Amino acid sequence: MTQTKVDTVYYTLKRGESPLVATAIHSGHNVRQNISNLFALAAAERLREEDPFTDIWVAVADNQIIGHNSRFELDLNRPPEKAIYRQPEDAWGLDVWKQDLPETLAKESMSRYDRFYADVKQLLTEIKEQHGCFVVYDLHTYNHKRDGASAPAANPDENPEVNIGTGNMNREKWAPVVEAFTHSLHAYNYQGRHLDVRENVKFKGGHFMRWIHDTFGDKACVLSIEFKKFFMDEWTGEPDEEQVQEIKRALEHTTRPVLEALAQVCQP
Repeated sequence: MTQTKVDTVYYTLKRGESPLVATAIHSGHNVRQNISNLFALAAAERLREEDPFTDIWVAVADNQIIGHNSRFELDLNRPPEKAIYRQPEDAWGLDVWKQDLPETLAKESMSRYDRFYADVKQLLTEIKEQHGCFVVYDLHTYNHKRDGASAPAANPDENPEVNIGTGNMNREKWAPVVEAFTHSLHAYNYQGRHLDVRENVKFKGGHFMRWIHDTFGDKACVLSIEFKKFFMDEWTGEPDEEQVQEIKRALEHTTRPVLEALAQVCQP
């Protein structure tokens, strides 16, 4: 099968040959021109809550879904009624807009939301039809120094370096896949040590995961993978480039055991 690609200003979908999909729906930082001057938040403030560099990590799979625009314009990991942050409580207490977003502009955002989900459904349907089942690496990052750049980091007991969200899947069926991923990621020699990888400690997964499971049922296994921003300065946005690449290598290390586990679980 020839690879296909949907490439828009707002997102890129790439179809490959395997049943493994990697997504970076919060990696984007762009905002469209007709709303850019309505933000109360500076670009650096928006960046702090986005998931930079996850678009690099999707290269571990040949099927890729990448968001290009900021979650502050449109959050693809929220249900439709919450996809636009209208109140501070929708966005970590932040005042996103200088004034209420005009409904005409909100509708423009939501038309892009609807198109994204329609295109993703088409992509995943094709993968399901070819392979019977598929696995999604739903890649995200999260902050752990919310009290300030020089303040102590959040308690590591409650904030693993890698949180695997599996809260909305048939956990019993997909246990071999989840365990293959968890074991292989933890076993990877990460710069002379092992990553702290735990399940459902900080997050259990967002709307995108739930939508895929609701749409494709037991044919889909979505791992919502959240990397704590230990590989970067979450206040300046500056990465440790070597660690960014090391995380990519660690994820690559998981793909073979995950696909082997998928082959055992997936029934035609």
